[in-house]
Amino acid sequence: MADNLSDTLKKLKITAVDRTEDSLEGCLDCLLQALAQNNMETSEKIQGSGILQLFASLLIPQSSCTAKVANIIAEVAKNEFMRIPCVDAGLISPLVQLLNSKDQEVLLQTGRALGNICYDSQSSKEQFASTNIAEELVKLFKKQIEHDKREMIFEVLAPLAENDAIKLQLVEAGLVECLLEIVQQKVDSDKEDDIAELKTASDLMVLLLLGDESMQKLFEGGKGNVFQRVLSWIPSNNHQLQLAGALAIAILNFAITHNGNCIHMVDNGIVEKLMDLLDRHVEDGNVTVQHAALSALRNLAIPVVNKAKMLSAGVTEAVLKFLKSEMPPVQFKLLGTLRMLIDAQAEAAEQLGKNVKLVERLVEWCEAKDHAGVMGESNRLLSALIRHSKSKDVIKTIVQSGGIKHLVTMATSEHVIMQNEALVALALIAALELGTAEKDLESAKLVQILHRLLEDERSAPEIKYNSMVLICALMGSESLHKEVQDLAFLDVVSKLRSHENKSVAQQASLTEQRLTVDS
Repeated sequence: MADNLSDTLKKLKITAVDRTEDSLEGCLDCLLQALAQNNMETSEKIQGSGILQLFASLLIPQSSCTAKVANIIAEVAKNEFMRIPCVDAGLISPLVQLLNSKDQEVLLQTGRALGNICYDSQSSKEQFASTNIAEELVKLFKKQIEHDKREMIFEVLAPLAENDAIKLQLVEAGLVECLLEIVQQKVDSDKEDDIAELKTASDLMVLLLLGDESMQKLFEGGKGNVFQRVLSWIPSNNHQLQLAGALAIAILNFAITHNGNCIHMVDNGIVEKLMDLLDRHVEDGNVTVQHAALSALRNLAIPVVNKAKMLSAGVTEAVLKFLKSEMPPVQFKLLGTLRMLIDAQAEAAEQLGKNVKLVERLVEWCEAKDHAGVMGESNRLLSALIRHSKSKDVIKTIVQSGGIKHLVTMATSEHVIMQNEALVALALIAALELGTAEKDLESAKLVQILHRLLEDERSAPEIKYNSMVLICALMGSESLHKEVQDLAFLDVVSKLRSHENKSVAQQASLTEQRLTVDS
């Protein structure tokens, strides 16, 4: 086998120069057979032989051997180590030219070759960025080529468009305008091929928005024609376009939160469009559209100035309609949107915190062990309702719904931010409504957990600080006070007086005094 392969590679070098088609086809068949038997080893031999450079001349002009050469390139490019050598051998340009071919087999193998060369390899995509593939592919698009060829180009474009440099090249070459035209042509068609092409075009459009530079170019401060066209997809009757439009808003807004463009988006009515879209999908349960629209609303709610506007527009009411959803992706985004909306919004936090149906659902989701994201967000929203409302009524609702044990468990989370949020919420409970929560705090073993957190050297300074604040707040309860005394907290707290963090050291002194007086 090895000898045969070496002989074939030597023979191929000779026949490639004089292009004797019968001999050439025989050599190519032998190579394809060898690749089928042991792809990796054969690919290494092909690379070592220097034959790759000859393939460029065998691809163009097109001949009866072209499809087999493209097939060999597609096979060797299945191996990541062969992708950059394929680019270096100058194979991209002739392969792109072959997308003009009318031969179906040539088209198939060419598409496979280009797709495999750039598949899942950042380094080969970077090499692609230095070629003119983006320009060539868009030129083909603009020729209004047949559906099957366009589909082939889509397959090549999708992995390429994951590279930021190539994204920008594709945008600059005019791909977006081509995609918008396809969307316009296919939007009302019910043919299967047209529906598939519409989906691919809108998906690719969203992919182009994921690059920083390409996204800024398309957004143009919210006034760009492309952005306005994508916005118009949201009220469309086509589910695929609704989804793409909502995803585009979520991506745009998440990426541009810091430069004020999302404030412009809210001021220009995007929230109402998204709420209308959600309203149309309350009953039909189209999870992807629900998820995308909720993602967009969540990201829009990040800037402080947007929160009050969105609350006034009725976003919480629109979002709460999905409280009955049994789909974890929708639950997760719903929770995140509400948490963003009530951040530093006391009135909204109180209103939501007194909503018994919501709080009971949160407590239920706090036990969704199969869905860590939903469980984490439910805990965080419970805590946020207390922290932002500072309301006794909210605390009573959460106690009555069985939420206290989840906040205590949250204080043991592996994420410091969640631990901290739980401890601050628990401190507010102890300060405002200790009598109501006392039994639940006791049965959740809060005092023992606080002792562990203070003892643990790995606990972050803010966790130690808030644990001691909470200990002081618990001293107003006779039963919890007794637990604190039984666990000899004084020893642990005394050691923290020499802590390197000044706030921790000061709080340790204050806590020690409180424990000494109360004992």
